Amino acid sequence: MSSVRQLFLGHAQPILLRLSILWFLFMGYDSHLSSTAYGQDATAEPSTGQADASNSIPPALTEYMGRQIAQTMSFHGAPWLIRDDRELEEKSSLALRQLQLEPGMRVCDLGCGNGYWSLMMSRMVGDNGRVLAVDIQPEMLHLLQLRCEESNITNIDAIEGTLVDPRLPGGSLDLILLVDVYHEFSHPEQMLSKMRRALKDTGVVALLEYREEDPRVPIKPLHKMSKRQILREYRANGFKLAREFDELPWQHLMFFQRDPNWQTE
Repeated sequence: MSSVRQLFLGHAQPILLRLSILWFLFMGYDSHLSSTAYGQDATAEPSTGQADASNSIPPALTEYMGRQIAQTMSFHGAPWLIRDDRELEEKSSLALRQLQLEPGMRVCDLGCGNGYWSLMMSRMVGDNGRVLAVDIQPEMLHLLQLRCEESNITNIDAIEGTLVDPRLPGGSLDLILLVDVYHEFSHPEQMLSKMRRALKDTGVVALLEYREEDPRVPIKPLHKMSKRQILREYRANGFKLAREFDELPWQHLMFFQRDPNWQTE
């Protein structure tokens, strides 16, 4: 590794991180928006790669099943995703344990951002497991790759998805994790369909979303979801609730499996 690269990853990184966070807050972004980069954000203008080039992608929705779809955070806000107090605020380690990850599992961090969850999951599944880290912003994936190199992590595969397709192999995944990102999907039905196809028969979707029902959660209402709304949307798209965990400070944690009795109209 070059001395310049070592400097960036070492002594200079904390300073750059603090400056980036200050810039992020100064530019007027909410300090507690979604933690990922999935969806459509006209103000942030993220790069969406193949999504922009495809003529087959239908217009983005602004509402779905009575819910307003939120805009997403640009890669410019990436430092906020790995802020020092995130564990204290969200108890991520407690949520991670509820995923019940085991060595050798093949899992996905959908809307991975710069890899806050991907790196933790990679340690849980071990060298014989894989983490498919999906994002539509190549800038986020580049930041993820830098963090993987810094930590000598080799079991994470970065995948540039599109607005309608996370590009996951069919029938291959034990778990798909979505952290504060589903409410930003601009094409929820297409994405949920692709997720169903990617799961193994025993696979689950683990969904984390800020609790709309709790006014004490310091998140803008647009970036929260109620259990009722989550259940409504997932059941309508071929999923059934498998279990849930209600002990996190700010978030719902709900687990879904494919519903074998579901039929499209």
